[in-house]
Amino acid sequence: MRHSRSRREAIVAECAQGSVDVDRLAARFGVTASTIRRDLQTLSAQHAITRTYGGAVLTTGHVSEAEESLQARRDLHRDAKAAIAALARSLLHDGERLILDGGSTVEAFGRGLHGRRHQVITNNLPLLPILAAEPGIEVLVLGGSLRAISMTTNGPLAEQGLRQIAADRCFLSADGVVAGRGLCEATLEQVALKSMMMTQAAEVFVLADASKLGRTSQPFWALLDRPLTLITDAHASAEQCRPFEDQGVQVMRAPGPP
Repeated sequence: MRHSRSRREAIVAECAQGSVDVDRLAARFGVTASTIRRDLQTLSAQHAITRTYGGAVLTTGHVSEAEESLQARRDLHRDAKAAIAALARSLLHDGERLILDGGSTVEAFGRGLHGRRHQVITNNLPLLPILAAEPGIEVLVLGGSLRAISMTTNGPLAEQGLRQIAADRCFLSADGVVAGRGLCEATLEQVALKSMMMTQAAEVFVLADASKLGRTSQPFWALLDRPLTLITDAHASAEQCRPFEDQGVQVMRAPGPP
């Protein structure tokens, strides 16, 4: 399974460089054409690639959806986000250094850190007054360019600051999450910073409700190429979760209301 997973990740990377064909992939990886066809079938089912005659291309996600404002996203799946946030907080130990991404689900996570002791590194601007009121929390703010629609900072200045910090855990959001491919967002600056957040943390957690799983609504991608935990909600089906589990991702589903 590990070799298959590594090969499929490499196939996605090849597709990112342009179209690929079955025979060339079989020769590169030293496997049969039938094995490559099975790999392509699996990746196509995960929406990571699109099959073509004799090969494949990277799935583009078709036309990007209009990005919603942070306020609009707060009102979507509110109960699911609260359950995901609560489960994520239950995994914490006082004293850990945390990287918190932008987004409404990570915001829900951060708003529940009352009474905790942590150092928090974040570009999530709505969280700043909440965390500043907590005596046990030290906040390090990532500077950079303001994205008003998401109320986050991004860009080279944010990346430069983050590059000098190591954390115990990072908690990420996304517009969409696809097994074997990664997290999609509206801009390159967003995915560049998310990728660095993953690099700088010992453990990675993606917080995504069921509506985000398999979603390819935006054009830019941060690759999920390391061990991580996906925390989703009770509405996520076994069919939605299985591709992630097949990739070695630990999937946790937050319980719904009784």
